[in-house]
Amino acid sequence: MNGETWQDWLATLQRVGTERGVPIVLTIVGALALWIFGRIAIRTIVRALKAVLERRAFDATLSRYLQNISNVGLTILLAVAILSVVGVETTSFAAAFAAIGLAIGTAWGGLLANLAAGAFLVVLRPYKVGDMIAAAGITGVVHEIGLFATTIDTADNVRTFVGNNKIFADNIINYTTNPYRRIELTAQLPHGVNPLEAIEKLKARLAKITNVAEKPAPDVDLLEFTTYGPVLAVRPYAHNDHYWPVYFRTNEAIVEVFREAGYPVPETHIRTRTAA
Repeated sequence: MNGETWQDWLATLQRVGTERGVPIVLTIVGALALWIFGRIAIRTIVRALKAVLERRAFDATLSRYLQNISNVGLTILLAVAILSVVGVETTSFAAAFAAIGLAIGTAWGGLLANLAAGAFLVVLRPYKVGDMIAAAGITGVVHEIGLFATTIDTADNVRTFVGNNKIFADNIINYTTNPYRRIELTAQLPHGVNPLEAIEKLKARLAKITNVAEKPAPDVDLLEFTTYGPVLAVRPYAHNDHYWPVYFRTNEAIVEVFREAGYPVPETHIRTRTAA
């Protein structure tokens, strides 16, 4: 290959690079710039929306749901705008996107079911952010109701993501809705102790426990009789936020009352028949 051929080849390459390469590079740079600034704008809009909703004391559950929807919707619009900048015909893209969406919807029906269930959970409000619930085998405090899943923090501080449809199709126990919750405990009395006297002593002590509800007052009643002696049902009431502290303090109160009263350790009493 002679020098003149090399010069022709380089000139052709330079011309092609100038005519086609530069526009392609500029298009890619423009698309990247649009994506970066678009994401910054979306985050700014979502933060502004959050600030407005918080300033108006909007419900936290609905607020987070609206933020998620806004983020997803604006991101889709940004993607369409970038494709338009790149040169993809948006009308044909919309048709293709609809076809892809139909295929994905057929294959991933569960995902769409979670989306629909999330909308129903926000509208029907069986629970809200901050409530302690038990659903789909998980018990904990609701951190967020997302588009497809509900985020729950369990008692041992493990963040768990549960599909909205799984929760919506299951029984939902909300421990926070009612103003108080009953604590179920028992106390074994020994034979020879007057159960009515023990009941009065326990009622007086339970009323002094911090965060025990005054109304309804703690219940202490004679539950049953066993071979060890009478059994008392001990049932104080407390708000769900104070359930476990009151639970443990109640056990301590039972021990202290019985010790101060000098009750002996329960022993089994079984009457046996003697041979004639």
